[in-house]
Parts: sequence; structure tokens; C-alpha cells
Amino acid sequence: MTTSREQDHHDENHHHDDDDHEHGHDHGHGHQSGHGHHHHGGEWKNLALLAGLCGVLGVAGFVIERAEVGPAWLAGAFYIAALVAGAWDAAKDSWENIKARTLDIHFLMLAVAVGAACIGAWHEAVVLLFLFSGAEAMEAYAMDRTQREVSSLLKSAPKTATLLDAAGMETTVEVAALAVGNHVRVKPGEAFPTDGTVIKGESACDESTITGEATPVEKEAGAAVYSGTINLWGVLDFEVNRLPSESTLQKIIRMIQTAQKLRAPSERFTDKFGGHYTLLALGACAVMFFVWWLGFGAPPFISGETTSAFYRAMTLLVVMSPCALVLSIPSAILAAIAWGARHGVLFRGGAAIEKLADVDVIALDKTGTLTTGKLSVATVESFPPGRESDVLRLACALENNSQHPLARAIVKHAQNTGVQTAAVEAFESLTGMGLRGRVDGVPVLLGRRELIIENHTGPLVETIKSFPLSSPDLSEVWVTGGDVTGRILLRDEIRTTSRDTLAKLRANGVRTVMLTGDRRHAAENIARELGLDEVRSGLKPEDKVEAIQSFREQGKRIAMVGDGVNDAPSLAAADVSIAMGARGSDAALEQAEVILMHDRIENVLAAFRLSRRAKRIIRQNLAVSLGVVVIMATGSIIGLVPLWLGVIAHEGSSVVVCLNALRLLLGKNK
Repeated sequence: MTTSREQDHHDENHHHDDDDHEHGHDHGHGHQSGHGHHHHGGEWKNLALLAGLCGVLGVAGFVIERAEVGPAWLAGAFYIAALVAGAWDAAKDSWENIKARTLDIHFLMLAVAVGAACIGAWHEAVVLLFLFSGAEAMEAYAMDRTQREVSSLLKSAPKTATLLDAAGMETTVEVAALAVGNHVRVKPGEAFPTDGTVIKGESACDESTITGEATPVEKEAGAAVYSGTINLWGVLDFEVNRLPSESTLQKIIRMIQTAQKLRAPSERFTDKFGGHYTLLALGACAVMFFVWWLGFGAPPFISGETTSAFYRAMTLLVVMSPCALVLSIPSAILAAIAWGARHGVLFRGGAAIEKLADVDVIALDKTGTLTTGKLSVATVESFPPGRESDVLRLACALENNSQHPLARAIVKHAQNTGVQTAAVEAFESLTGMGLRGRVDGVPVLLGRRELIIENHTGPLVETIKSFPLSSPDLSEVWVTGGDVTGRILLRDEIRTTSRDTLAKLRANGVRTVMLTGDRRHAAENIARELGLDEVRSGLKPEDKVEAIQSFREQGKRIAMVGDGVNDAPSLAAADVSIAMGARGSDAALEQAEVILMHDRIENVLAAFRLSRRAKRIIRQNLAVSLGVVVIMATGSIIGLVPLWLGVIAHEGSSVVVCLNALRLLLGKNK
């Protein structure tokens, strides 16, 4: 039997917020488990062969017996051979479990088959093992199909790479030999061996292996490339910035493999239930036998009545075996994880799927989530006028130490306008407010308007207050240092798909809330445009945490959607943490419970719908498995269900729940 374990992740973070302008590291939490079956990829073929052999030998024995061909023992020999073939895999599993002092479904099936053979019910024994081994083969095929969805990711990782030396000469090396700083050439049609940054060439890449999106992504010098993605038409040289073992693709693969091994809470319940249930089924079988035996007047053990009592007890044992029940949840969880892996939606185990299905509030950050996060500098203002380049130089010096979208936009604008950056000393991140440091020996402060006003007195404060507030579609970043004071205004566009995605979430009964550091007027304008149910503005990181906690105190189950880099506290505070656009974020890959590899808000809807579908299918599977057990057990107790019908019902329900779970691989969920 496998064991479950839980994980909790916590890391430190720091923030810097300027009108929804935060800097920090992602943080999420997750504790989940998963279920694994006995069979490895491709073993379903061996199981199918054994099942087929069992059936053929059983039919041969039946024909020989009815036709009375050959010696009397020949039919029995064929029956025994059929039982050996049908019981082979179950016997191996049972032996391993017996050594571990546990009993499982395989043991129950073997006990019934041996018992039926002992009383001369060869036909039923062969039918039982034929159907059981056949069902095992079908279940293994279903799981193998799920595993193939994931293993295709492994195959996308190349084994060799073209390494460039200082003179630009090419050498083919093993991917594992690559080191950070190496220059590698990737030709059209080849996969990138690890993550890096393009230093030469232009092309487009197919990143569907990690994002699930087939649309080519343009690449030029300075663009990030990821392992396992395909270079489409041009030759690209890139510099390795991650070891192959630490690449985005390898981290995704490790996360999926871990998720498949970790059980969801409902799986842990059925596992515990299943262990006790096996003993209950054996006890019920014994009671059934003695009740019928006593009902027949306690005849001798070697008699027709005793055989009949034993037959009824074996039938009850078959129909009570919880094979379908044990498969009900993990088959659906694994199928959901596999579908997500192929479409850029990663779940950190079954618990994340179950919790996301139950949320009734989804909170979203603004920058990089509801908006594109691809900001651009609209204008730079200074007081007195004429010092705009000095304002930009000071801002760039501090923002060089940040990875927030606003920071990147300011640094890029400074580079494009030819402004030279400067070294920073005594750099400090002021959580939720801004940045501080010394540039050329002069103290520099950058951040919100309120931060500058709180840290200055005199005419400067009045000057800042006299500056009009930025328009609702702009964010402002203030800078003061020495005799330089000014602000940078940046524009961020709302995603074209945000409104439709939010509308569909509301149609599914989910309340949508925006948590932002923007001023109230600007935030409410965006909320009206997107049709949000609620907006909370002017929030620092700790305020966002309080807002999330307030929903939880009302009994709401809340998911927080952020960009995986700047929303650590609020992601950690939510019931479910969702990091969006996380293909290049180590923190998101390691911490968030649901990771959306592509920078598309509609994938939030896809993850939500997938989790809801998975939960519906789990409920359907449980209803089928438990319903069959109850109906068949009742019929068996009163003597209406023969052994062959119990076998068909038992194995049929197992196949049905697996096939039902496979529907998750076929749905679009978008």
C-alpha cells in the first residue's frame, strides 16, 4: 500500500507597491497526495495477454468437459492452467502485500477463485479471473493513456546540444554537460536543450510543450527561450542561464510526477476506508457462510448444502470487493493532471484540483493579471522642468534591482532613450511602498506619492501635492533625490479576454474581486469596464492578505490569482493559490498550487472548469461503485445473484469508472 504525505511551502518575500506596483517573490502552499496503481506504462499488454490466455484455456476446458474428449483429468488441467494465467498478476501483488501485512482486492479475488475451484465451480472461477484480469488490463490501459499524456513532455527534452566555442566552432555534446554561460546553437526543427537568452538570430518558437498554446512565439536577441520548445525556422544562438536539470521543462516534469504520487484528501479517505473494508468483506463472507449453513440445518461440511452456502458466501465476497471504489478518485485525478499538463495548466496534486472546484470567490491582482503587464512609459515629468533625464536615471538605478513589470518598463525606457544607469548603495525595498538607496552618494526615494510626502517636509510636499493625479489608465512612480524630483507615468492595457473570462466565471457562480494598490477612482473605472463584482483599492500587500482573510471569515472559499512573482502574501493567504504566466518563474513553479504556464487569463477559467468536471466525474464514479456494491450485495444476501453475475457487475463497474475518468482527457474545458 502506498503512503500519503503532505507538503507545506513557505518562503520569505519583499514587496514594493506603486499603484498596484509590488515587488517580491511568489509564495504558495500546498498539501496533497495522490494515488498510484500497480502497473507501469505498457504493462497493460502483458495483462491483456494473460487475460486472453485465461479465456482461451477456460473455453478449451469447457469444450473438453462437455464433449468428453480425452482422459477425465484433461478438462481439469485446462481449467487449472486458465486459473494460473488469470491469477498470475493478482498473485504477485497479493504476495507483496501479504509480506507487508496488508490485504487488498487481489487477495479477495484469489480467495473467491480458489474457493470456487474447491467446490467444483470451475466455470465461475475461470470467468471470475478472466474478467478480473481483463478489467485490470483495461484499467492499466486507461492509466497508461494518462501517463502518455505526461511522458510526451519527457520526450520533448533533447539528449544532445550544439555547443559553440569562443571562435564560434560547433561541437555536439551531451545536454547534461552544458553549464551556465555556455553558448549553444539551435537550428530549425530542433528543441532547446535548456533555458537561456537569445544572443543572436531571429526565429519563432513552438512553446506548446510548456504552455499548451500552439501559436508561434517570435524570438530575437534578448528573448527568453525554454527547454523542450521547438525552434521553427531561423538559426538561434543562446546563452545558457539554467542548468538542464533545473530548466523550466524539468521542473514541470518533476512537479507533475510528484503530483501523481501525492493523494488528495478524498483519496486518503478511500485508502483508509479500503484497508478496513477488505477485512469487513472477509468478515461478512464468513458470517454469510455460517448463516446459510445453519439455515440448511448445519449439514456435514462435505455436502451439497454446505457447498451452496459456500457458493453464496463467495458471491458476496466478489460483489463487496471495492475495486471500482478504489479506482473512482485516482483515475479522475490523474486524468485531470494529464490534461492540464498538455495544456499549460499544472496542479500540485489532487488536493489543488478538489479545492479549486469548491471555491466561490476568485480574487485577482490587476497588474499582469487583468492587464497585460506589458507596461510602457507614457511620459516623464520633473520639477523644475528640464530634469526629466535625471529623474529617469535615478529611477532606473533603483529599478534595476527589481523584476516587477513597472520596473522592467522603466529600465527598458531608460535604455531606449540612452540614459546611463548608475550604481546603487544601501538598497532597500520598502514593503508595499517603494524603494530606497543611495545613488552617487545622494539618498534616493522611489515609490508611491504618499511615500514621498511622508518622508519630506516643506515646499517639496506642497509641490508634489500640486501635481494633478494621473488619469485612471496610468500608474505613477515618484522619484526624489538631491535636487531632483519628478514622476514617471506608465500605461498598462487591459487584456482583451478579461471581461469575457470574468463573465463566464460569474456564470459558474463564482464571485470575482479585484485587489489592487490603485487609487479608488482608477480601480473603480477598471472594475466597471470588466464587470467585476467587487473591487478593493489602495491596498498594500498586508491589506490584500486582510481582504482575503475577511472572505474566509465569512465562510467563503477563495482562490487568489497573481503573476506568481509579486503576490506572495496574498497567494499564501488564499485557500488556493494560482500563479499566471509562470513559465519563467522559479518561485511559481515551486510554490503555487495551480500554475498557468501561459500568460492568458482564460486559463484561469480552464483550470476552474477542469477541476469542476473532475469533481463531477469523481462523484459519478463513487455513485456507480457504491451503488453496484449495495445492489449486488443485497441481492447476494437474499440469494438472487449468482456468482457469474456478481463477477460481471464487479468488473464492469471497475471498467466503467476508468472509462468515465478518461472523458477528462477528451474535453476542452475552455
